Amino acid sequence: MDGQDRVVTIIGRNLWETGNDAGGEMSPPPPPPPPRAVICVGDVHGYISKLESLWANLQSALPPDAFATALVVFLGDYCDRGPSTREVIDFLLALPSRHPAQRHAFLCGNHDLAFAAFVGALPPPPDGTPFSSTWGEYIQNEENEGWYRGPGHEGMHCQGRRWGGIMKEKRNPKRGSSYMGSIYDARPTFESYGVAHGSPDLVKAVPEEHKKFLRELVWIHEEENVPIDTNEGQIICKLIAVHAGLERSIDLNEQFRILRTKDTKISKVAMLSGRQDVWNIPKDLAGKQTIVVSGHHGKLHIDGLRFVIDEGGGYAYRPIAAIVFPSKELIRSTEGTSSQNRSRYHQE
Repeated sequence: MDGQDRVVTIIGRNLWETGNDAGGEMSPPPPPPPPRAVICVGDVHGYISKLESLWANLQSALPPDAFATALVVFLGDYCDRGPSTREVIDFLLALPSRHPAQRHAFLCGNHDLAFAAFVGALPPPPDGTPFSSTWGEYIQNEENEGWYRGPGHEGMHCQGRRWGGIMKEKRNPKRGSSYMGSIYDARPTFESYGVAHGSPDLVKAVPEEHKKFLRELVWIHEEENVPIDTNEGQIICKLIAVHAGLERSIDLNEQFRILRTKDTKISKVAMLSGRQDVWNIPKDLAGKQTIVVSGHHGKLHIDGLRFVIDEGGGYAYRPIAAIVFPSKELIRSTEGTSSQNRSRYHQE
């Protein structure tokens, strides 16, 4: 018997020994591991106690292995309105070391873009266009919105100037409350770093680690092979996460270009700040088994594969919500709210 025959004999014996007793057949392979859980977390808006409560509730609700290995997509708007933006960003920065087997994606919201613009952490336009070119489209609002005119404003994106400004009108009719400094309600963010609203000192007060976090926020997260439970059974989808949604009147490929390259020469990015124009899934994606999930809108809305997960909306009395795929289970913060922390969505 030569070496080759010996190898074949040994392999054959091993195959026989792993078979069942009845016929010596190979045992079936073990079942594949369950798919990685995907958790999408709605707008945080500076509420660290709610974020900590939500995280604890997620950890309690999911099986340990599922939580430990989950993909967690934060849908943006970490700053403004709530009192603890600095602590929120510290919490998010610590997640990779606290949960090394998880994957984390941090989306940029319209508030985060404006915050980054003010502190010099917004990536420059890919084509080298100066940020001052973004002013013209909305310059008619400069006086009423009290755009920032202090040191550094000359080279600032218009959303940074709006974010650091002071509204002339003190009441926000859409929210039924007073503006917190600017149209973005940015005063609590300034104060969380120990400076007064509108102060240029914020640029020095924000740690470089936080500026790096803002600079590296993604405008879109795309994930293939995400399972989702439906009334007809489980299906496999592509997931697209973007803060506000995908615009119905802009070419889809152009939207993807803007989002993937973070094209900051645009004055106001509809996919990060739109309302009704980004509410539905674009027709080009209809029927393509694509989940589109967003925050931003201050409400919870689920229609087919379109998910809007922003139950908190930056209001102190509302919870932060998250949705878990494939089950579509909704998990909420319970600290400081009267909300139940769990529910499962069933489509009619």
